[in-house]
Amino acid sequence: MRLTQSMCTIAECAPGGDGPATARPRLVKIAVVGGSGVGKTALVVRFLTRRFIGDYERNAGNLYSRHIQVDGEMLAIQVQDTPGVQIHEHSLDCNEQLNRCIRWADALVIVFSITDYKSFELLSHLYHHVRQLHPGNMVPVVIVANKADLLHVKEVEPQQGLQLANMLGCTFYEVSVSENYNNVFNAFHLLCKEVNKQQITSTPERRRTSLIPRPKSPNMQDLKRRFKQALSAKVRTVTSV
Repeated sequence: MRLTQSMCTIAECAPGGDGPATARPRLVKIAVVGGSGVGKTALVVRFLTRRFIGDYERNAGNLYSRHIQVDGEMLAIQVQDTPGVQIHEHSLDCNEQLNRCIRWADALVIVFSITDYKSFELLSHLYHHVRQLHPGNMVPVVIVANKADLLHVKEVEPQQGLQLANMLGCTFYEVSVSENYNNVFNAFHLLCKEVNKQQITSTPERRRTSLIPRPKSPNMQDLKRRFKQALSAKVRTVTSV
């Protein structure tokens, strides 16, 4: 596994080596957004490395890259970690850096913590903000409830997250980044499959339009008419002889 970390926010990481562009894996870009302290960085690192690290420095907006196989195809995955979002006077406090990350992404993970009700309240605001920046409504979104192991301090019931996700039309995962890798992987894997499916279905159209159309003679009917005339003339000549 190749893991690349870039300190710049949207610095594109080359998905492949120095080979031809046609040999490079298909690129899937995922942004992870949510409130402060919900475990976004831990979630990203868990997905990329399978390891859990308890303490992180404050998020600087790192971009990570790895290769993953989805449905038999190797994909180059870029995951953009983002700083925490807060609500300021009943509206999201989103800076331009976060907006660039959202616009850049092919898919998004919105994370909240079951131990922080305010992070849960951010969900619908963040979701609608994403849809404003992606008005086509084609960008897949997964909602992840983190810290499922901390039941003794939970402030959000799993059913609340599931109901909100269903209302927004999103897939929902409850995870414990510290204790379980499977659901973390499943959340990202689902987004990779959705984006890959969108890219595959759009590619044939581009290929068809880029192909040179088979030439059609504008005088085809005229040629057929002339051929019939020549054939009938030959028949008359043979008959007269």
